[in-house]
Amino acid sequence: MLSTTDFRKGLKIELEDTPYEIVDFLHVKPGKGGAFVRTKLKNLLTGGMQDQTFRSGEKVGKPDLESRDMQYLYHDGSSYVFMDMGTYEQLTMEDESMGGKGGFLRDGQTVKALIYRGRPIGIDLPAAVVLQVVETEPGMKGDTVSGGSKPARLETGLVASVPLFISQGDMIKVDTRSGEYLGRA
Repeated sequence: MLSTTDFRKGLKIELEDTPYEIVDFLHVKPGKGGAFVRTKLKNLLTGGMQDQTFRSGEKVGKPDLESRDMQYLYHDGSSYVFMDMGTYEQLTMEDESMGGKGGFLRDGQTVKALIYRGRPIGIDLPAAVVLQVVETEPGMKGDTVSGGSKPARLETGLVASVPLFISQGDMIKVDTRSGEYLGRA
Protein backbone atom coordinates (compact mmCIF):
# COMPACT_ATOMS: atom_id res chain seq x y z
CA MET A 1 0.00 0.00 0.00
CA LEU A 2 1.09 3.54 -0.72
CA SER A 3 0.26 6.62 1.35
CA THR A 4 -0.48 10.10 -0.01
CA THR A 5 2.82 11.20 1.56
CA ASP A 6 4.59 8.94 -0.99
CA PHE A 7 3.01 10.73 -3.99
CA ARG A 8 5.35 12.14 -6.62
CA LYS A 9 5.18 12.70 -10.37
CA GLY A 10 5.48 9.44 -12.29
CA LEU A 11 4.40 7.22 -9.36
CA LYS A 12 2.10 4.41 -10.42
CA ILE A 13 -0.90 3.63 -8.20
CA GLU A 14 -3.99 1.40 -8.42
CA LEU A 15 -7.57 2.56 -7.83
CA GLU A 16 -10.57 0.26 -8.30
CA ASP A 17 -8.46 -2.41 -10.10
CA THR A 18 -7.13 0.12 -12.64
CA PRO A 19 -3.49 1.28 -12.82
CA TYR A 20 -2.84 5.04 -12.92
CA GLU A 21 0.23 7.22 -13.19
CA ILE A 22 0.42 10.48 -11.21
CA VAL A 23 0.95 13.28 -13.72
CA ASP A 24 0.66 16.15 -11.24
CA PHE A 25 -0.15 16.55 -7.54
CA LEU A 26 -0.56 19.30 -4.96
CA HIS A 27 -0.67 19.02 -1.15
CA VAL A 28 -3.29 21.48 0.18
CA LYS A 29 -3.55 22.54 3.84
CA PRO A 30 -6.61 24.76 4.21
CA GLY A 31 -7.01 26.98 7.27
CA LYS A 32 -10.09 25.04 8.31
CA GLY A 33 -10.40 21.26 8.08
CA GLY A 34 -7.95 18.52 7.27
CA ALA A 35 -5.20 18.53 4.64
CA PHE A 36 -5.75 16.82 1.30
CA VAL A 37 -3.91 16.00 -1.92
CA ARG A 38 -5.21 17.01 -5.35
CA THR A 39 -3.88 14.81 -8.17
CA LYS A 40 -4.11 14.55 -11.93
CA LEU A 41 -4.01 10.88 -12.92
CA LYS A 42 -3.42 9.16 -16.27
CA ASN A 43 -5.19 5.85 -16.79
CA LEU A 44 -2.49 3.43 -18.01
CA LEU A 45 -5.00 1.18 -19.78
CA THR A 46 -6.95 3.80 -21.75
CA GLY A 47 -4.67 6.86 -21.65
CA GLY A 48 -7.50 9.03 -20.25
CA MET A 49 -6.87 11.76 -17.68
CA GLN A 50 -8.86 12.40 -14.51
CA ASP A 51 -8.63 14.57 -11.39
CA GLN A 52 -8.82 12.86 -8.00
CA THR A 53 -8.67 14.24 -4.45
CA PHE A 54 -7.34 12.20 -1.52
CA ARG A 55 -7.43 12.95 2.22
CA SER A 56 -3.96 13.36 3.71
CA GLY A 57 -2.61 10.00 4.89
CA GLU A 58 -5.10 7.99 2.81
CA LYS A 59 -3.80 4.66 1.47
CA VAL A 60 -3.97 3.53 -2.17
CA GLY A 61 -3.00 0.27 -3.82
CA LYS A 62 0.25 -0.51 -5.56
CA PRO A 63 -0.39 -1.95 -9.06
CA ASP A 64 0.92 -5.32 -10.21
CA LEU A 65 3.26 -3.77 -12.80
CA GLU A 66 6.38 -5.35 -14.20
CA SER A 67 8.99 -3.81 -16.49
CA ARG A 68 10.67 -6.17 -18.99
CA ASP A 69 13.31 -5.71 -21.68
CA MET A 70 11.68 -6.29 -25.07
CA GLN A 71 13.01 -6.14 -28.60
CA TYR A 72 10.80 -4.50 -31.24
CA LEU A 73 10.29 -6.90 -34.17
CA TYR A 74 7.74 -5.40 -36.58
CA HIS A 75 4.44 -3.53 -37.07
CA ASP A 76 1.67 -5.58 -38.71
CA GLY A 77 -0.74 -2.74 -39.52
CA SER A 78 -2.80 -2.55 -36.33
CA SER A 79 -0.37 -3.76 -33.67
CA TYR A 80 3.29 -3.89 -32.73
CA VAL A 81 5.10 -7.17 -32.07
CA PHE A 82 7.82 -7.42 -29.41
CA MET A 83 9.99 -10.29 -28.21
CA ASP A 84 10.77 -10.81 -24.52
CA MET A 85 14.57 -10.84 -24.23
CA GLY A 86 14.49 -13.37 -21.36
CA THR A 87 11.96 -15.96 -22.54
CA TYR A 88 11.93 -15.23 -26.33
CA GLU A 89 8.13 -15.11 -26.11
CA GLN A 90 6.41 -12.74 -28.57
CA LEU A 91 3.90 -10.19 -27.28
CA THR A 92 1.55 -8.02 -29.31
CA MET A 93 0.67 -4.45 -28.34
CA GLU A 94 -2.21 -2.57 -29.98
CA ASP A 95 -1.71 0.87 -31.57
CA GLU A 96 -3.90 2.54 -28.89
CA SER A 97 -1.77 1.30 -25.98
CA MET A 98 1.41 2.60 -27.62
CA GLY A 99 0.30 6.22 -27.12
CA GLY A 100 1.88 7.47 -30.37
CA LYS A 101 5.33 6.08 -29.52
CA GLY A 102 5.38 3.66 -32.46
CA GLY A 103 6.85 6.27 -34.80
CA PHE A 104 10.09 6.24 -32.82
CA LEU A 105 10.71 2.47 -33.00
CA ARG A 106 13.31 0.95 -35.33
CA ASP A 107 13.46 -2.78 -36.08
CA GLY A 108 15.57 -4.57 -33.48
CA GLN A 109 15.46 -1.70 -30.95
CA THR A 110 15.35 -2.72 -27.27
CA VAL A 111 12.78 -0.97 -25.05
CA LYS A 112 11.29 -1.40 -21.58
CA ALA A 113 7.74 -2.76 -21.80
CA LEU A 114 5.26 -2.19 -18.99
CA ILE A 115 3.30 -5.38 -18.18
CA TYR A 116 0.09 -5.24 -16.07
CA ARG A 117 -1.26 -8.61 -14.93
CA GLY A 118 0.48 -10.42 -17.80
CA ARG A 119 -0.74 -7.97 -20.47
CA PRO A 120 1.54 -5.37 -22.13
CA ILE A 121 0.12 -1.85 -21.67
CA GLY A 122 2.90 0.48 -22.80
CA ILE A 123 6.59 1.08 -23.43
CA ASP A 124 9.25 3.41 -22.05
CA LEU A 125 11.47 5.04 -24.65
CA PRO A 126 14.71 6.96 -24.09
CA ALA A 127 14.34 10.78 -24.07
CA ALA A 128 15.80 11.00 -27.59
CA VAL A 129 16.41 8.62 -30.50
CA VAL A 130 18.64 8.84 -33.58
CA LEU A 131 16.81 8.35 -36.89
CA GLN A 132 17.77 8.70 -40.54
CA VAL A 133 16.08 11.18 -42.89
CA VAL A 134 14.77 9.22 -45.90
CA GLU A 135 12.84 11.95 -47.70
CA THR A 136 13.02 15.76 -47.64
CA GLU A 137 13.45 18.66 -50.01
CA PRO A 138 17.09 19.28 -50.88
CA GLY A 139 18.89 22.05 -49.00
CA MET A 140 19.96 25.18 -50.86
CA LYS A 141 23.29 26.95 -50.63
CA GLY A 142 23.09 29.55 -47.87
CA ASP A 143 20.53 27.73 -45.72
CA THR A 144 21.55 28.30 -42.11
CA VAL A 145 20.62 27.07 -38.66
CA SER A 146 18.63 30.22 -37.88
CA GLY A 147 16.52 29.91 -41.03
CA GLY A 148 13.11 28.28 -41.39
CA SER A 149 12.13 24.66 -41.29
CA LYS A 150 10.79 21.99 -43.64
CA PRO A 151 9.11 18.59 -43.18
CA ALA A 152 11.25 15.46 -43.35
CA ARG A 153 10.11 11.82 -43.42
CA LEU A 154 12.24 9.63 -41.16
CA GLU A 155 13.09 5.92 -41.52
CA THR A 156 10.22 4.89 -39.21
CA GLY A 157 7.60 6.83 -41.21
CA LEU A 158 7.47 9.68 -38.70
CA VAL A 159 7.39 13.21 -40.17
CA ALA A 160 9.39 15.84 -38.25
CA SER A 161 10.05 19.52 -38.86
CA VAL A 162 13.79 20.03 -39.49
CA PRO A 163 16.02 23.02 -40.36
CA LEU A 164 16.55 23.83 -44.04
CA PHE A 165 20.16 22.55 -44.13
CA ILE A 166 19.18 18.93 -43.30
CA SER A 167 19.29 16.69 -46.36
CA GLN A 168 18.29 13.15 -47.28
CA GLY A 169 20.48 10.51 -45.60
CA ASP A 170 21.37 12.67 -42.56
CA MET A 171 21.11 11.12 -39.09
CA ILE A 172 19.21 13.37 -36.69
CA LYS A 173 18.31 13.25 -32.99
CA VAL A 174 14.56 13.48 -32.23
CA ASP A 175 12.85 14.10 -28.86
CA THR A 176 10.51 11.14 -28.14
CA ARG A 177 8.18 13.20 -25.93
CA SER A 178 7.41 15.96 -28.44
CA GLY A 179 8.71 14.69 -31.81
CA GLU A 180 10.89 17.79 -32.19
CA TYR A 181 14.26 17.94 -33.95
CA LEU A 182 17.12 18.22 -31.43
CA GLY A 183 20.18 18.23 -33.69
CA ARG A 184 22.39 16.19 -35.96
CA ALA A 185 23.72 12.91 -34.67
